[in-house]
Amino acid sequence: MASALSGIFFKFKFETKLDKRQTYIFCANHTSNLDIILFCILARGRYHFMGKEELMKNPVLGIFFKTIDIAVSRSSKISSFRAFKKAGDNLQEGMSLIIFPEGKIDDTYPPVLQDFKNGPFRLAIDKNIPIVPVSIVNVWKMMWDDGIKYGTRPGIVDVYVHEPILTSILAVENDEFLKNQVYQKINSKL
Repeated sequence: MASALSGIFFKFKFETKLDKRQTYIFCANHTSNLDIILFCILARGRYHFMGKEELMKNPVLGIFFKTIDIAVSRSSKISSFRAFKKAGDNLQEGMSLIIFPEGKIDDTYPPVLQDFKNGPFRLAIDKNIPIVPVSIVNVWKMMWDDGIKYGTRPGIVDVYVHEPILTSILAVENDEFLKNQVYQKINSKL
C-alpha cells in the first residue's frame, strides 16, 4: 500500500467486532485525504463513498466518483436529494456507505470537529441501517488536508471504530438525536 511505503501506518481499535455481512453507514471526522485510504482498508466487502462534487476533477478519484461513488454539490438541494436517493438504493442493495458528515475538511488547524449535516442520519433511520461512528484520532499530524500547507511525515494513525448504533427503533424525527449521539462518540476519542 502506498501509505506504508511513505511510512504511514493505520492502527485500528474496535469497540466490538463488525459483522462482515452487515451493511453499515460509516461516519467519521475528516481532516486528511488519507481518510479515504484508511476506509479502503477498514470497510470490507461492497462499499461506496459520498463526497463533494469537486473530487470528480481529481484524475484518480474522479474515476471512482464517475463509476462507484456518489458526488454531491454542496450548494444544490436537488443534487443532495439525488445523491441521498442513490445512496439509499445502494444501501438496499447491500453496499455500505462511507460519509464524512462534516461535509468537508475544515480550514482550522489543528482541526476541530465541525457541525454535522443531517442527511446520513435521516438515511440511516429511513433505511434501518446501523451507523458506525469512527474517530480518526491523529491522521492530521501525519498529513493535514492534502499535505501541501504543513507537509507530511511518517507515523501511526490511530483509528477508533465505535460500536454500531442500531436505528431500527428510531423514527425519522429522531435524526437530530442520532446526529448528536454520533457526534459525541466521535468527539470523545479526538
